Amino acid sequence: MASRDSYVQGSGPGGLDFDSLVNLYYAPLYRFAMSLTRTENDAADLVQDTFLTWATKGHQLKDNTKVKSWLFTTLHRRFLETHRRTTRFPHIEISEAIEELPVIEPDLVSRLDGQQLVALMAEIEPQFRAAVALFYLEDYSYNDIASILEIPLGTVKSRIARGLTQLKGLVLKRLTGTAKVEEGKL
Repeated sequence: MASRDSYVQGSGPGGLDFDSLVNLYYAPLYRFAMSLTRTENDAADLVQDTFLTWATKGHQLKDNTKVKSWLFTTLHRRFLETHRRTTRFPHIEISEAIEELPVIEPDLVSRLDGQQLVALMAEIEPQFRAAVALFYLEDYSYNDIASILEIPLGTVKSRIARGLTQLKGLVLKRLTGTAKVEEGKL
């Protein structure tokens, strides 16, 4: 907090206080952000995030003449991080993906009880089952599971995700199979 207060009081790099820094560099940073994002909201968010980073980490800059390049570099890096995240996990409107979603009647889900779910967990591949059971049934953290299973943290997360994917498939198969059987009885 002390670093943030020093900029507000006017002892920041180059003798600029935080407000002067914003007044001096906001417009060029915003133009740069607009050239990257092509949307006003995303550009404004990038610039705001850049100044937030400056407020918390700007005191680490030793050469006061490099404030401008530090701000532009920080903004560009933040853009790349955001771009990678949105490329990896794209936002899709539900109406565009409606054909890919499984059709499950709400009353089908209510028919599945805890014992059936535990029984379905037994059908998950063993290397995934342990991580899923420890996380969801025993309430262990990722770090605890990594210690228990003696595997890296990333592997724990991967195994839980893959185990859940298998479990969802089994539940869907079970529920739709039950619905077909019940329809046949009528």
